[in-house]
Amino acid sequence: MRQRRSAPVATYIALGSNLEGPVGQLERGVRALGALPDSVVRRVSRFYRTEPVGPPGQPDYINAVVGLETRLRPLALLDAMQRIERTQGRVRRERWGPRTLDLDLLLYGDEEIDSPRLQVPHPRMHERLFVLRPLADIVAADFVIPGRGRLEAQLAACPRTGVERIDNPV
Repeated sequence: MRQRRSAPVATYIALGSNLEGPVGQLERGVRALGALPDSVVRRVSRFYRTEPVGPPGQPDYINAVVGLETRLRPLALLDAMQRIERTQGRVRRERWGPRTLDLDLLLYGDEEIDSPRLQVPHPRMHERLFVLRPLADIVAADFVIPGRGRLEAQLAACPRTGVERIDNPV
């Protein structure tokens, strides 16, 4: 049985891909998130081409962030996101290695979660321009990341290299 909340919660999910048609992988990922029970995609950022983090020799990534309103509880949402990844061919071989689709739960309302399976806010989001730049596309200028502060301050602290906006095909 899926755990559901009574009231919808604003969540933010990072999408990334560098294998098997990354733009198409992100587009299918957005559609799959919107098809989750009791969930509605409210905003989708621009797409960004980014340099890979992790093992050398990988192709560049395409990254985006989705604003999803959902009644699913955090672990139920995480389970659903992992099912979407598997459906799109994700195989977990090496940390930060190439992948067809990576979905990371960045924020779940203003909750702070620290469990063995899930940490929210995402523990490294404040260090990653490829997460913060697309997030800034879809939230208000004064947006606050729980436990971290204002998004604009986090953006200012990130190195400004390796992230290039691309034209979204949708």
